[in-house]
Amino acid sequence: MVKLPSYPRFPSINLNIILTQTDTTVGFLSQNEKKLQKIKSRQRSKPFITVYSTFKTLSNSHIRVPTSKRNLVRRSKRTTFIIKGKSFRVAQTSLSSQFLRNSSANYSTSANESGKNFNRVFCESKTDIIIEGKNSLYEGKASTLYKINAQSIRKIR
Repeated sequence: MVKLPSYPRFPSINLNIILTQTDTTVGFLSQNEKKLQKIKSRQRSKPFITVYSTFKTLSNSHIRVPTSKRNLVRRSKRTTFIIKGKSFRVAQTSLSSQFLRNSSANYSTSANESGKNFNRVFCESKTDIIIEGKNSLYEGKASTLYKINAQSIRKIR
């Protein structure tokens, strides 16, 4: 049998905005930070959360988790951490989407206008791809936010 390379139906998936249910609430995911800033009308100084699919991909990134806090980060659920001004979360997707399984990291933000609640019409008009599970899209509780360093942990949200 001859095995040929397969090509995805969406070759520019890295540039698209995806609307999906995250581990906490409905959100926009993308690997293009500028597009997310434009959709949310967000200041450039306010960074997005980077969502990693596994702890291993986080370890390979530019973020260095202090040795004393690695177990905390590895075992946390629905928790976002800030280390040296960079926010991140490790969240395995519960959806069986090939898009999300193949990407090691995405920028994430809640799917709403800044300061407002989830509005499906607004979100659908701003997104390129919608990934919806059997439970539909719902606005849940935001992730818990901790600022950590080698010596301390401070709860922010």
